[in-house]
Amino acid sequence: MLHTRRRFLQGTSASIIAAGLPNTGYSRTIMGDMTVHSVSDGSLILPGEFTFGPMPQDELEPILKKYNQSIETLTPPCNVTLLQNGDRNVLFDVGSGPNFSPNSGVLIESLDALGLIPNDITDIVFTHAHPDHLWGLLDDFDDPLFPEASYMIGKAEWDYWINPNTVSTIGERLTSFAVGAERRLASIAEQISFVEDGQEVMLGVAAHASFGHTPGHMSYEIHAGSESVMVIGDSIVNHHVAFERPKWPSGSDQDRDLAVQTRVRLLDKLALEKTKIIGYHLDGNGIGYVERNGDAYKFTSEV
Repeated sequence: MLHTRRRFLQGTSASIIAAGLPNTGYSRTIMGDMTVHSVSDGSLILPGEFTFGPMPQDELEPILKKYNQSIETLTPPCNVTLLQNGDRNVLFDVGSGPNFSPNSGVLIESLDALGLIPNDITDIVFTHAHPDHLWGLLDDFDDPLFPEASYMIGKAEWDYWINPNTVSTIGERLTSFAVGAERRLASIAEQISFVEDGQEVMLGVAAHASFGHTPGHMSYEIHAGSESVMVIGDSIVNHHVAFERPKWPSGSDQDRDLAVQTRVRLLDKLALEKTKIIGYHLDGNGIGYVERNGDAYKFTSEV
């Protein structure tokens, strides 16, 4: 019965696209035998206060104007990374599914454009457990959408979200995040393995702790020979203020002080080493480079 239901959902993807879902485009980088894709899960609609609230408003305004960014509303893209290496199809995060934001949840259609169905995904590696990265884990029947996949997540991230006390300590604004994360992670508890900082989670993929946005946020470096791509998740969460003023606290970070330390360290490292990145909410499919810009930084999209 489960197989039949999934076949039905997969078979309807063409009609869903025709109905007008957001762009399901993608970009790719080839490194040796590896192909790294940035595939779309659509975009979010967020109140500006969610990110900009704790920032100095008088200094914020000219930066937002420079980037044509509204202070009232954010509409960041959601860029999911897909690594193809031999017979492995590895997703870094699974998008938000259909129940978080009206313009997101199109990952399955984006994979379909690459000739893939959920059963083709062999591995899923989570950067963190916020809704737009995790809630696409289950289908409309609350069954795992990627039944053939193994799952990996940072140990600190798992411990935080699976803890029953988190829902009462995270704060009212994020209570639904905690409830949704615990339910979804519990559904794969028997199939998941845990990742530590510096661990080679599979051939050509190394974990890097980037705590702060969430308590156990991980970034992942995909490397082949002298080439590499860093999947940064939400450790650098936008292409404007996070680069122009990385030391400013962001309302979207759960531990703001630690997130600032992580962001500054990462920006400095990525600019110095000229490492290509894929940012979950960065422009141009998220693929590009960090460059020094005086005392600050800038994101240069490859697209």
